[in-house]
Amino acid sequence: MILYMTSTPGGFDRRTGLPEKLDNRNQFVDRLKNDWKDHSKGLLISSDPKNSEMNTAMAQTYLDAFNKSGLSMDSIDVLDARDEKIVEILAIYDVVILAGGHVPTENAWFHKIKLKEWIKGFRGIVIGVSAGTMNCADIVYAQPELEGESKDAGYKRFLEGLGLTDTNVIPHYDQTIDAMLDGKKLFEEITYPDSTNRAFYCLTDGAYIRKDTVTNKEMLYGESYLIADGEIGLICKNGGEFEIPTRVDVRKPVFLAAVTLTLGGLIGAAITRYFIKHED
Repeated sequence: MILYMTSTPGGFDRRTGLPEKLDNRNQFVDRLKNDWKDHSKGLLISSDPKNSEMNTAMAQTYLDAFNKSGLSMDSIDVLDARDEKIVEILAIYDVVILAGGHVPTENAWFHKIKLKEWIKGFRGIVIGVSAGTMNCADIVYAQPELEGESKDAGYKRFLEGLGLTDTNVIPHYDQTIDAMLDGKKLFEEITYPDSTNRAFYCLTDGAYIRKDTVTNKEMLYGESYLIADGEIGLICKNGGEFEIPTRVDVRKPVFLAAVTLTLGGLIGAAITRYFIKHED
């Protein structure tokens, strides 16, 4: 499986809703082409399973966007509440798209259809979009998003995900950096405290992560930040790349050298300590 975890792949005009080419910042489309099979057959797995009209429209938009971008795709089917059993034939598809939306809602739907069980042996391309990317993780960080969620004692911020990666992603960082929720700063007063003994990779739109599940190598491309133990640091700039360390990798001296970016700038001291602390 090749896994692309995006903040957003683009593909539509936000003003008109009409399809357009995918966003090729940081060579996203170029890399996707190298993994692509001509005349691919796609499946969009919805985040809002009961909203059939929106799901059908979204699938058509992506179909047009892929083809406009030079990625040959013959069709995109939809997996939503209309036919849950499509999940059982996942293997007939070449590309699976995990839609964006509300993380806990999508997570519950993925559990209902037992997606984790069916996707683990998938051999094609999986493209996560926003919430779809977040739900790829083994343990998902469901950053509070809607009013009241950060104050709700019953709201679960950590959920069982699809287990396709150990990496926790927060998308749209450039759009939400100054966001307020429930009278608090979303990042400084909510997300930073949640990062104790954890690491969250904050992707700006146009940044993405590519993982090859055969080699287990995860490469991050584009402007991104890392939150760990209550601090944040820049780990990659647009045009740059950063290899996300695995538990084995953090033992290597090369990783400690990599905390100094070739493009300039150091990640925060607390973030460096996070990786050293989690060597064992």
